[in-house]
Amino acid sequence: MSWEAWLTLAVVALCIGLLAGNRYPPDTVMLGGLTLLLLTGVLTPAEALAGLANEGMVTVAVLYVVVSGFQETGGTAWVSQSLLGRPRSIEHAQMRLMAPVAFLSAFLNNTPVVAMFIPAVKDWARRHGMAVSHLMLPLSYAAIAGGTCTLIGTSTNLVVNGLLVGQTGERGLSFFEIAWVGVPTLLLTILFTALLGRRLLPERHSILSRLEDTREYTVEMLVEPHSPLDGKRIEDAGLRQLPGMYLVEINRDGQLMPAVSPQQQLRGGDRLLFAGVVDSVLDLRRIRGLKPADDQVFKLQAPHHQRCLVEAVVSDSFPLLGKSIREGRFRSHYQAAIIAVARNGERIERKIGDIVPRPGDTLLLETHPGFAEHYRNARDFLLVSRLDNSTPPRHERAWIAVVIMAGMVLLAALSWLSMLQAAMLAAGLMLFASCTTASAARRAVDWQVLLVIAAAFGIGLALEKTGAANVVAGGLVGLAGDNPWATLALVFLATSLFTNLITNNAAAALMFPIALAAASRLDVSVLPFAIVIMKAASASFATPVGYQTNLMVMGPGGYAFADYLRMGIPLTVLSGILTVLIAPLVWPF
Repeated sequence: MSWEAWLTLAVVALCIGLLAGNRYPPDTVMLGGLTLLLLTGVLTPAEALAGLANEGMVTVAVLYVVVSGFQETGGTAWVSQSLLGRPRSIEHAQMRLMAPVAFLSAFLNNTPVVAMFIPAVKDWARRHGMAVSHLMLPLSYAAIAGGTCTLIGTSTNLVVNGLLVGQTGERGLSFFEIAWVGVPTLLLTILFTALLGRRLLPERHSILSRLEDTREYTVEMLVEPHSPLDGKRIEDAGLRQLPGMYLVEINRDGQLMPAVSPQQQLRGGDRLLFAGVVDSVLDLRRIRGLKPADDQVFKLQAPHHQRCLVEAVVSDSFPLLGKSIREGRFRSHYQAAIIAVARNGERIERKIGDIVPRPGDTLLLETHPGFAEHYRNARDFLLVSRLDNSTPPRHERAWIAVVIMAGMVLLAALSWLSMLQAAMLAAGLMLFASCTTASAARRAVDWQVLLVIAAAFGIGLALEKTGAANVVAGGLVGLAGDNPWATLALVFLATSLFTNLITNNAAAALMFPIALAAASRLDVSVLPFAIVIMKAASASFATPVGYQTNLMVMGPGGYAFADYLRMGIPLTVLSGILTVLIAPLVWPF
């Protein structure tokens, strides 16, 4: 090998070691490795920056905007409540999540499926008190395994099928033919996760969920007549699963109903008094059919979709001390409506308008975005802080967001548009239809994920350009001698190794000619080798950079590099054994 090849392998080893140590952010490590290859001349500037223009990377970026529209209209809450339901345990939750994700991924591109489910799973986990780290990797793994069940489930299958037809003259695979190995691998993935996921995956909750002295707000909500909640039981409405939130009482036509049963039916016009943490107050506001009971919210001048929530701590100089919120005409004075109040851990069991603010009270306000900046240094409040992602959902536009997302998926699935074209069209329609705003769309993009994907493409290109990948792969396959089963196993090993270091399509394209040469030397059919490459190129379970959905769940799941190795290596080994055993039986040598 040339010195460039040795250097590239050294850089890859260094990056893996630093990522495994979890001391530096993934984007810093990957960009650092790419910079070394650029400075030493292994890559030209155009090659090093090629990942920034890669279609897969740009598609992921645009999909964040599409998902922003889905999230801003309340679509994620619908997915978490209607599709995922109420789990009985972590294992049950994992299976309820993985089954629909795998089914969708068998016919649709994996990336938009995972992008759509990430915010819904975060919401679902918070509602049911589950560690989101127990769910995010199973989400990615289900999408990866589901994509191997049909010919169009992942682009890798199409790439290998194209190479099979073009370079060998063999017949192409039928739509469901790969399901002979895809379905058993999918069942293995779900079973493995359900049995061992709790042990192998970390349990990481948000910092807020571990605080005992979190501010407890009192908030009053109104059930809208003829809404989806009208006539539902409290438990079915999802009002018993909000973490850190307690339904104190129901006021129905002036009659108080304390100690409410989960089986109690809601009626339009019911006033519900809740006490709980701010995150759950935000959850309440996202539930379709609930609205703040204080009429002052609807008298604000700022348009509903432009408002946000702000926390403000009352100071000794607050001009309305000694007066109730209604008497002091708080809304007129500040152009803000109080929707909840927290007072030193006390539960304030009265209507918002009747509360008399005291110094030290924390007010949760619905107001215009400029409030925090305007009153940050005013003497009225000790502290003013805007809450992230607190814009009220635009439920009336939820159907538009669903139609846009379904249209995007349909256009890509039917190959009328590429995934990038369909995603860009959907993102534009989300903005045009006001399902999301430009500022919300910009905030939704995860730049760390995009930079890691771009850098991974550059490093993968260096492995191919210098011949390092080809030498390593050829050496591994040469170890098998003249045994076709051993050769098949080493083809899987080499392909899965490269798919976790470079892209899955590049790994498949790199290994196919090597496998073709091995099959010719052994005088056996190339079909089982093609199937093994298809499966191995998608067996990107063991590293975050192996597949873009693994990267997409890394931040939301709070994962370290070692978490992927602990969960992914045994799953890859089991998938390999299953594939190598089945492939020659269905497609004989």
